[in-house]
Amino acid sequence: MGGTENLNVLHSTQVVVKEALTKLGYSEEMFELLKEPLRMLTVRIPVRMDDGKIKVFTGYRAQHNDAVGPTKGGVRFHPDVTEDEVKALSIWMSLKCGIVNLPYGGGKGGIICDPREMSFGELERLSRGYVRAISQLVGPTKDIPAPDVMTNSQIMAWMLDEYSRIREFDAPGFITGKPIVLGGSQGRETATAKGVTIMIDQALKKRGIDVKDARIIIQGFGNAGSYLAKMMHEAGAKVLGISDVYGALYDEKGLDIEYLLDRRDSFGTVTKLFSNTISNKELLEQPCDILVPAAIENQITHENAHLIKAGIVVEAANGPTTLEATKILTERGILLVPDVLASAGGVVVSYFEWVQNNQGYYWTEEEVYKKLHEVMIQGFENVYQLHQTRGVDMRLAAYMVGARKMAEAAKFRGWV
Repeated sequence: MGGTENLNVLHSTQVVVKEALTKLGYSEEMFELLKEPLRMLTVRIPVRMDDGKIKVFTGYRAQHNDAVGPTKGGVRFHPDVTEDEVKALSIWMSLKCGIVNLPYGGGKGGIICDPREMSFGELERLSRGYVRAISQLVGPTKDIPAPDVMTNSQIMAWMLDEYSRIREFDAPGFITGKPIVLGGSQGRETATAKGVTIMIDQALKKRGIDVKDARIIIQGFGNAGSYLAKMMHEAGAKVLGISDVYGALYDEKGLDIEYLLDRRDSFGTVTKLFSNTISNKELLEQPCDILVPAAIENQITHENAHLIKAGIVVEAANGPTTLEATKILTERGILLVPDVLASAGGVVVSYFEWVQNNQGYYWTEEEVYKKLHEVMIQGFENVYQLHQTRGVDMRLAAYMVGARKMAEAAKFRGWV
């Protein structure tokens, strides 16, 4: 499935952006401005590997739109990073920031590499090389990176250090997702998962289901997926299924989440330890109340959308449901909480981290979660109301809310 549809992430994003802007009454020119990033940088990064050889990596940084404020978005280290994917992700970041009303536009970065096959030293040299390559275009008031797929607070720390050396001043607000001792925020690591649980609560309320009666399946057991499984389990929900790249576990009586969390390795894989696994594809089709795709793009497609047996789908991953599948799910009466809304918790707490860096005053975890709660619920209500009043699906409603702020700012600036 991946191949052909994956190339279209950018195209399918543009299709919905266009529809959203048309529904909001904006002109073709506004779509022309917003359909691609304002800036797209491709860099080549030479890194001395442990064997003494030099390997040259390709990296990207997209800055989608800075009409509202500096651009913001993660940097992923992955063998399948493409220019189009980075562009699409930067547009999604703009939409996310609009939906939860942050003073940012979207940015995104990526390096084509496989961190699983690199040593600690090689990763450090690559991280620093990337910052040197993009240093003129980024900064606390220009473009603020953060962790993403297969990057973490240690990588952010190396990037921060490199940036401070180049700029010769300490700028903790240059990057978010940092270790706490370097100006990171409480609650940042669990922020995406926390945001998803808030969205699940809201969706359950709309459907009149108590969280203690809810049965949930989570596809993916990485950062977001594993924290989410833990939080839902602690809230009293039954987690029936989880999966990683090697396969999936499913038990209609509920899984022992504590045990699985204990046994997972640093890349979130655990299913290899079991013999009775099913495939990721089969997991998506098991009966449950809430299905959370928390892994990769294009998991629910026109081929399997009619087989989904969940009443609610909450997208914790980026782009897990194709446009055709969105249509099928909506027609089947399934409540879809789209990625640009559901997974916005990470950027919200990244924003809190940046605010704390700028004022040099740091909040407790309780304060962070309380503020996150308010922001996410407001975002959900805005999208849900628009979905009902305008009779559009939740994804289009989210894109309309997300694009509005950016389009207004571009208009006020006289760009369009």
